[in-house]
Amino acid sequence: MSLTYKDAGVDKESGYKEVQLIKGLVKKTHIPGVLSDIGGFSGLFQLDVKAYEEPVLVSGTDGVGTKLKIAFMMDKHDTVGEDCVAMCVNDILCQGAKPLFFLDYIATGKLVPEKMAQIVEGVASGCIKAGCALIGGETAEMPGFYNEGEYDIAGFGVGVVDKKNIITGSNIKEGDIVIGLPSSGIHSNGYSLVRKIVFEKKKMDVDTFIPELGTTLGEELIKPTRIYSDVVLSLIERFDIKGLSNITGGGFFENIPRALPEGLTAYINRSNIETPIIFNLLMKWGNIEEKEMYGTFNMGVGMVFIADRNELNEIEEHLKAKNERYFILGDIRKGNEGVVLC
Repeated sequence: MSLTYKDAGVDKESGYKEVQLIKGLVKKTHIPGVLSDIGGFSGLFQLDVKAYEEPVLVSGTDGVGTKLKIAFMMDKHDTVGEDCVAMCVNDILCQGAKPLFFLDYIATGKLVPEKMAQIVEGVASGCIKAGCALIGGETAEMPGFYNEGEYDIAGFGVGVVDKKNIITGSNIKEGDIVIGLPSSGIHSNGYSLVRKIVFEKKKMDVDTFIPELGTTLGEELIKPTRIYSDVVLSLIERFDIKGLSNITGGGFFENIPRALPEGLTAYINRSNIETPIIFNLLMKWGNIEEKEMYGTFNMGVGMVFIADRNELNEIEEHLKAKNERYFILGDIRKGNEGVVLC
């Protein structure tokens, strides 16, 4: 009796079915510049070089991390793809780049077309929010490599910025203002600690209703990472945004200094932040010190930008006109501490 690939655990027919299920989702993300459709060996995107004097491509890649464990527990897979897009796009925004296109990679032990389509639904939703196109991807069926029902997802995004407009932070100076944009929750960092607190220490599960949150623990933890394309690009277009920091792994202490020149420190007033309840609960449940919280989580601030104090009034008017909440976090002073919480 001859063996087939299916006998080894790889079902090619499932892969074909997945492609059919996601074709419509992918099409919805297409923007001017997309030259290819799903199913080719690669994705094609034509750059409008006439729109830029010296176009520079800016790229970023990332995954979703152990937040995927929450999706597995809840059997809910239509949001983690959005997380993946956000993790990549928010990074390239920090250089002032406009997102252009995105590719995803999903690996699983057994390919279930309907589940994979749910994941790609999230990716497509994220791309639409980011204003970029999903032009390709890969689904790898790897029997024996992943536990049953589990998968991993990673992504790769590319944006463009004119060379003269690249945001480097080099012109940040003492007295500049630091402004924060709210997060949608925990986003996609710190979940190894979150899971240790809520599942190991507190013995909760994803269906546990948390009165303070008004929802179940799972619904709070699965909230997708916010994508900041719309508001950040509108700010860059109108104002001299000197620095941007995506508050991901490492929280305030690792990410804000990445935008600062040597010899300058961001002084952050914690009382100006509207910290979501989930962070206060995690801090209490895990008996975590405040400094550890700000060094692990976003604490309610997903994106930080630095601008000249003279533009503050106009920036505030612009954000209010967009119905965008914001926090005046603090200012830039001389020093080598990176970030000082006060």
